[in-house]
Amino acid sequence: MPDANPDAPLVVGIGGTIGGTSSTERALKIALDAAGREGFRTRLFGGVEMGRLPLYDPKASARTAEEQDFVDTVRGASALIIASPGYHGSISGVVKNALDLLEETARDAARPYLADMPVGLIATAYGWQATGSTIAALRSIVHALRGWPTPFAAAINSAATKFDDEGGASDPAVLEQLCMVGRQVARFAPLAASMAPSPQENDG
Repeated sequence: MPDANPDAPLVVGIGGTIGGTSSTERALKIALDAAGREGFRTRLFGGVEMGRLPLYDPKASARTAEEQDFVDTVRGASALIIASPGYHGSISGVVKNALDLLEETARDAARPYLADMPVGLIATAYGWQATGSTIAALRSIVHALRGWPTPFAAAINSAATKFDDEGGASDPAVLEQLCMVGRQVARFAPLAASMAPSPQENDG
C-alpha cells in the first residue's frame, strides 16, 4: 500500500521466516495493511530482511548497514507489529535475533528500547498448542523492552488457515483478527508519536 502521507506515524512489522514468504509473513502483511488503511506509514522487515542481520554480538565495535537500518527504523516508529512462527513452543531464532538487536537502543535518551510503544502480536503454528506459548513469549519480551502489548493478539493455526499472495485468508475470522491487530496499533500509535525522536535526535 502506498504511503500517502510521509509525515504520518510509522508502524513497523517484524516477522517471517528465512527461505521464502511464509504464512507468518503473509499474516503480518495483512495486519500492516490494516494499519495502512488507517492512514499510517508501514514498513516490513520480513524473512529476507531479517536473514541479512548477522547473529547479534553485543560487543561488536560496528554494525552492518542492515543492522543500522533496522535499529534506526524502529527508533523512528510509533508502533510495532511482531509476528513469529511457533518453533518448539516459542518464537523463532530469526525473530529473536532481530529483537536482540534492539539492545542498541538501551541508552537512547528519547526512548530506550520500546518504551511506551504499542506492539501488536501475531503467532502462527501448525496446530494450536504452540500459538499460545509463542504469544506468551512475545508478550514477555515486549514487557522486558518496556513496550505495551495491545489487548488483542492473533493466534493462527496454519494447518487450518491458508493465505494467498493477494492478502487473503481462507478463514474470514482469521482475516478479521489480523486486521484487528493492525487497527489496534494504529489506534494507540498517536500516543507514542509525540515521544518518537526527531531526525535531529537520530543524527545526534
